[in-house]
Amino acid sequence: MLENWEDITFANVAGWIASGAMIFGGVVPYIPQYRQIKNKEDPEGFSLYVCLALLIANTLRILFWFGKRFELPLLLQSILMIITMLLMIRLCINIRAKNQIIKSRERVFTDLDIKFFWKWTDFQSYLNFILIFGMICGALMYFFVDVLIFVEIVGLLAVLTEAMLGVPQFIRNCGNKSTEGMSVVMVLMWTCGDTFKTCYFIHRDAPIQFGICGALQVLIDVSILLQVYLYRTNSNISRNVTRTD
Repeated sequence: MLENWEDITFANVAGWIASGAMIFGGVVPYIPQYRQIKNKEDPEGFSLYVCLALLIANTLRILFWFGKRFELPLLLQSILMIITMLLMIRLCINIRAKNQIIKSRERVFTDLDIKFFWKWTDFQSYLNFILIFGMICGALMYFFVDVLIFVEIVGLLAVLTEAMLGVPQFIRNCGNKSTEGMSVVMVLMWTCGDTFKTCYFIHRDAPIQFGICGALQVLIDVSILLQVYLYRTNSNISRNVTRTD
């Protein structure tokens, strides 16, 4: 009886730890990136499209919860991630405005200019976009919550969007031919977190698309780490030029 009780207690503790890791583990990788941007006052190495992908993915995941209940830790993780991404955007926009020597024309959400989508110059525009996106998707979920295929599509879009979150950073690194300004610690934490998350999905017998998307995230993370190795010389040159200047 004692052994059974100990087994149950261990399982409960392990479950609580895993749930806690799911809730907070997703935002931890962005702490070193946030600190690096704040300390260097240079946000150019970090792609804000990463924030866009995560804001859309987690908004859809929250709405998916209303159509098909899933584990509470995943819901709490989505709420925390949205808050974190908004903080990242606000930091980057504030620093860009501060560092701008020659004040350029302001670009805001209400301009409705597709060329400057997600390149706005004020934080309120980003906030307005995600609020409008959430309200439109929320209204659709309200009307079609009983349509199973619609609910499943929302869930699939959520995990697919999240799986592609590393792609904007990968493309930005390719364009710069450097990973300067990007936190390598952040990407390492992405890799560890996505590996843990994929194993968590498999252990919990989550739908197969969750596991596939998790594996895709790990593959993208590893590709970005490979860029760190391939562009290491370019990054060193960039740092040396900065010191010389």
